[in-house]
Amino acid sequence: MKSKKSLTPDYLALENQFCFALYSSSLAMTKTYKPLLDQLGLTYPQYLVMLVLWKQDQLLVKEIGELLFLDSGTLTPLLKRLEVAGLLKRVRDSEDERQVRITLTTSGQALRKTAEAIPAQILCASGLSTDNLSQLRGELQQLRNELNRHLAQS
Repeated sequence: MKSKKSLTPDYLALENQFCFALYSSSLAMTKTYKPLLDQLGLTYPQYLVMLVLWKQDQLLVKEIGELLFLDSGTLTPLLKRLEVAGLLKRVRDSEDERQVRITLTTSGQALRKTAEAIPAQILCASGLSTDNLSQLRGELQQLRNELNRHLAQS
């Protein structure tokens, strides 16, 4: 006797998992960035730190962490490697010695010019229009915010 296929979806099937679609897309995005960032001598997390500093220099480690959703234990080694590479300086804050302020060096500022080509290359690789990618980014930001709100309530 043949078994009948269930008419209800298999909610535990990998292909039905939103989290897996998001995870595997993130992996593919990071792999797409890798050769572009290799030319800059940056890892993807280091690139994110540089994006923050190119927008606003002289931030506290705490402020960078808040923008990137990273704790200081994860962020500090990234910042140390960027300092060794000569892209930024870590200096104790003059108003509060417990805080560390991050400042781009001249080399760190100059790297921005080279990095300016990356977003267009990623857009091209995505196969999406600017509008589609912008809409997707907005939806993902909304999802992240809702999940963080849920976590804060638990």
